[in-house]
Amino acid sequence: MLRETTLEGVIDKELVAIERIKQYEPEEGYYVAFSGGKDSIVVYDLVKRAGVKHDVHFNATTVDPPEVVKFIKTYYPEVDWIRPKKSMFQIIVKHMMLPTGNMRFCCHELKEIGGKGRTVVLGVRREESMRRRNRLVYDESKRQKGKMFLNPIVDWSEDEVWEYIHKYNLPYPCLYDEGYKRVGCIMCPLQNIKGRERDKERYPKYYNAYLLAIKRMLKKEKKLVNRLKMVIRQKK
Repeated sequence: MLRETTLEGVIDKELVAIERIKQYEPEEGYYVAFSGGKDSIVVYDLVKRAGVKHDVHFNATTVDPPEVVKFIKTYYPEVDWIRPKKSMFQIIVKHMMLPTGNMRFCCHELKEIGGKGRTVVLGVRREESMRRRNRLVYDESKRQKGKMFLNPIVDWSEDEVWEYIHKYNLPYPCLYDEGYKRVGCIMCPLQNIKGRERDKERYPKYYNAYLLAIKRMLKKEKKLVNRLKMVIRQKK
């Protein structure tokens, strides 16, 4: 519950989150990272309720679910779209591998490219994964010096996120009502096998584009191997 009674008194998590946002407000304003997912919907609403200076951005990945793309364009037309220099399929060929749960170069090149030198507001929550269990409310990026992260709902549960959305009647992507727990990239490696199979059936054009990228990747790998063999022969 967003409002809890403890030995120390009543804790209102909404007010706590808003105070966190006010506390760390930078002079130039916040860079709000918006994905169209439930957590970012809540965070963006809290930022607006806090009355702080901000600008909001969506990092398009080229493999975003069409339903999410339509949702953002319909309900959040003010969001600034940041489009990548290369598509997901191009960076697969570039790295000569598919993204994995531990090797998510796609996130680094497609989703985490904005907010340099800014304080970025995220919808990250500790409950989401072991990797995020130790996330702080306010912390500096380990990849970009001077880039700060504010996670105002880091200690919220999924139920509390939905409680907030329903309380304020906030719109959200239809995929959640169809059983999706997350609405990130199509075929994201953080999904389980069932989730990826569901994406394969729902988005066949994207699935086929992944297959084509794999073929191009293997073709590039073969060329490199042949080139290497030629160099070795020349040295003998």
